[in-house]
Amino acid sequence: MGSLRPVFKLIPRLILLYLLFLVFYVIGSMFVSVPEPAVSGTTGTGTAVSEPGLVSPASGLLITALVNLMIIVPLIKTSRWGGWRLALILALSYYGAVTFVIQLESWFFLTARTIDAQTLPRLFLMGIPPAFFFVPLAVWILGKKPATVDLTPNPVMMKMPLGQWVWKLITVVAAYLILYWLAGYYIAWQNPVLRAFYGQPGPALPFLEHTLNTIRNPRLFALQILRALLYILCMAPVIRGSRVSPWWTALLVGAYLSLPQNIALILENPLMPSAVVRLTHLIETTSSNFIWGLFMVWLLHRKHHSFGDLFGSPPITISKH
Repeated sequence: MGSLRPVFKLIPRLILLYLLFLVFYVIGSMFVSVPEPAVSGTTGTGTAVSEPGLVSPASGLLITALVNLMIIVPLIKTSRWGGWRLALILALSYYGAVTFVIQLESWFFLTARTIDAQTLPRLFLMGIPPAFFFVPLAVWILGKKPATVDLTPNPVMMKMPLGQWVWKLITVVAAYLILYWLAGYYIAWQNPVLRAFYGQPGPALPFLEHTLNTIRNPRLFALQILRALLYILCMAPVIRGSRVSPWWTALLVGAYLSLPQNIALILENPLMPSAVVRLTHLIETTSSNFIWGLFMVWLLHRKHHSFGDLFGSPPITISKH
């Protein structure tokens, strides 16, 4: 019975956190108000009739809150840090990964379609209440005070020479670009409704031709390099401060990079009116970001002594006789 006591003590806190997240999420969503058009379809940027989501708005809101809580609570409970340090680090990380990096793509792809000049800054504001109000409250409610945790970072996590940092960062960013592009073409771009939404109706070009056409406009890849670096910056304190095994850290980072950002795609959204476009993006980005998160932790979590050590082999030592 004693072993169950911590669980029973945690349940009321989780219920409270669930309700609080709903409150702050709704407050954040109030920043974005897209006017309804007078007729069906689109009436210019920022006004569109959205097709129904995968679930009702009420169910979608409850699911969104649950998914976010399933990420935020483990991020707090598995951290070596606590108090104001954890609250600030995690609030910045959460806002960056769940709002800022995502809305950079909204700015790039949707400004000329469904987002107007008034709506765009509000997309960046809507993430402030969950990140900077809810996350610090969650740290306090879960009892992560500095006196109750080890403030010393894991001596192994992310400790490596500068040269190793450089080539690993280049590799992780390159992996993001490859996964982004492969998932974008073979999952998203195979949907004719999605191609039409982004202004390229008709049959999809072959992969190589499509890639070469895109490379001629380097702005997209420059944006994705920036997004990859920002994602790494947001995940670095999570990896560095983790007190669980690298495998559990990798699973948590993969979920962190893929679920909170995309779960809202199950809801109707006038900024992305087509339900099939939203579902396609949900599958595309959830799968590619989760795999990339696993790869990021595998490569960055510690110093590797050799190529073989990348795959778990111990460094070879030569004894002198």
